[in-house]
Order: sequence, then structure tokens, then C-alpha cells
Amino acid sequence: MTTISDKMAARGVGALTDRELLTLLTEDGQRADALLAACGDSLARIAGEGEARLRMIGGLGLRRARLLLAAAEFGRRAVAERAAEADCIATSDDVVRLFRPQLEQLPHEECWAVYLTASNRIIERQRVSQGGVTGTVVDHRIVVKRALELLATQLILIHNHPSGTAEASPQDRALTERIARAAALFDIRLLDHIVIARSGDFSFLRAGLLG
Repeated sequence: MTTISDKMAARGVGALTDRELLTLLTEDGQRADALLAACGDSLARIAGEGEARLRMIGGLGLRRARLLLAAAEFGRRAVAERAAEADCIATSDDVVRLFRPQLEQLPHEECWAVYLTASNRIIERQRVSQGGVTGTVVDHRIVVKRALELLATQLILIHNHPSGTAEASPQDRALTERIARAAALFDIRLLDHIVIARSGDFSFLRAGLLG
């Protein structure tokens, strides 16, 4: 009978099913089944669970729960590192791929700015604000000042919603308008403002909310 290890040796780790991956990490198929059942067959939901919750599922225990969390964090960091190697932005989806690994699971809100040349090459990525669960305060003057220092001609704003809802709040809309107006005074264009959440993402550009 072919084992999971045999399958991985013959076909590579990418050939394993979600259940088989979890079986390797938890050392038990029944625990893997319990995890998938409790989290709607979603590896992303399993990776987003806290240590205390994981320990309770299927008698996983502290050691295996921490191993799962370490594996999830390893994956997130690997994806973030690959994304960070990108030096050019072509679409809003590129921005989401760049920032989702570092923002999606944060318990607090952060706002970042990406400063670009006229040809969409990334000059700098900078965190411009860090707040609490429900919001963060962004000073539009600091955002535009940094663009001027870098001689950037374009910029993109990105922030996360720890609540998990990818919708633009009234505060998000007001901030977008303030920064767009302030940047335009110096011929700097706000290309997009993107909200990242576990449920998806929201783009002001896609929604037609940027002039």
C-alpha cells in the first residue's frame, strides 16, 4: 500500500492533497479530518486559527498546534519574500499579491504607501500608519511629503481590515480624497487605494471611485 511519504517521494510534495499534508503535520489522519471538518475544508481558515482553538480540535495538543502554526507562518513568509522581489506594478492584483501575505492576518490595522516612477517601477514601500482593530490615522501630508522626497510621480495606498470585511468605510473614502487632492497639487497621481481583508479585497480604482 502506497504511503503519503511514498507519494511525496515519487511525485513531489505538490501532489499531496490537503488532507495528506495535514496528516503529515499532525501525524494522524483522524486529526487531519477533524481540522478540515471544523474549518470548512479550508487550509486558510486553519492557518488563521489561534493556538488555543487549534489545541481543542481533534485532541491536537500543544506541540502539534504549534507545528501547524509554524508551518503556516513559514508559508506566509515565503510568499511575502517572493512578492517582495517584484520591482514593478502593472495592476491592482499585483499590489494585492504583494501585500496580502503580510497584512491579511494582522490583528491590527496598518496603512502602507507604494511610491512609483512614471513607468510603474517601485521606488519604495513604506508603512505610513499603524493603529488598532477598528482603524488607523493617516496623515496625508506625510504621505505626500515622502513622495516628493523620492521624486515619485505616482503612489498607491494599501491598508487592511482586521474585521475581515473588504469594504471601503466612509473614513477610507475621506482619506482617499484628501491624499488624491494633496498629491495632485504636486502633479503626483494616486493610482489606487486597496483594502485587503480575509474575505477578499476592495480597489477604489476598480470601483470607479478615483478620478
